[in-house]
Amino acid sequence: MIIDTHSHLNFKAYDADREEVIKRTQEAGVVCIDVGTKYETSKQAIELAENNEGIYAAIGLHPIHIKTDLMKLHMDLDEGDFAPLGEVFDAKKYRELAKSNRVVAIGEVGLDYYYKPKGTTKKEEFKENQRKIFIQQLELAQELSLPVIVHCRMAHSDALQILAQHKVAGTIHCFTGTWEEAESYLNLGFHIGINGIIFKFDIDEIIKKISLDKIVVETDCPYLTPLPAIALAKEGTDNYVRNEPIFVKYVIQKIADLKGLSFDEVASATTANAKKLFKI
Repeated sequence: MIIDTHSHLNFKAYDADREEVIKRTQEAGVVCIDVGTKYETSKQAIELAENNEGIYAAIGLHPIHIKTDLMKLHMDLDEGDFAPLGEVFDAKKYRELAKSNRVVAIGEVGLDYYYKPKGTTKKEEFKENQRKIFIQQLELAQELSLPVIVHCRMAHSDALQILAQHKVAGTIHCFTGTWEEAESYLNLGFHIGINGIIFKFDIDEIIKKISLDKIVVETDCPYLTPLPAIALAKEGTDNYVRNEPIFVKYVIQKIADLKGLSFDEVASATTANAKKLFKI
């Protein structure tokens, strides 16, 4: 068994062949945590988990979907036919979703300062609203005794400060920060999520330093397709080949190469880490 701790099979990108992708995933012995990004996709993640062996769900409101009138963004067609920046967080609705025994985490939640409005006052209001909703979701995780899956982009200082004030376990999804930031998350008890971005963003030395018992692997599919999967694809281009949970094997192999370990050693350790953290 291998556990992909961060997939989005609930997204529109799989509408045409979701059953086939799930079948390939199951046949390869890959278990997925399917991650919600807002109420609709969280609900869809649960439906997938309840109807398919080897799929679990995480529920949460991604910072890119938090309601704001301070700016506008184009919607992501791979995610679904709805615009971002439009949901008011309702803890009661997510608490109700969490009654499913297939829910193993609160996520994907966190901070994202990559897109932001113009003007100092608007920027601070935008960030403060994200921080407030992040804290509310951490409190929900504490209430439900669930780990969190944390999204953080260009906001590690604020994320670390907030997480230090809340006693939660979890993963830092798609980590691309510095060693000092990674070490700070590790000191708080978090695991570091490694995915296909490592083929484009050089964190090799950081991966070498992180203890194997603090690493989990993920795909973030349909995004961040590992370069070896792109190279082997018979269809698609270098610009876009849709990622799938089965491609997590390329992430495992690169971690193994960097650490001088075998594929099986890394697969076994990261699977054990995920099973323990998410109680799978």
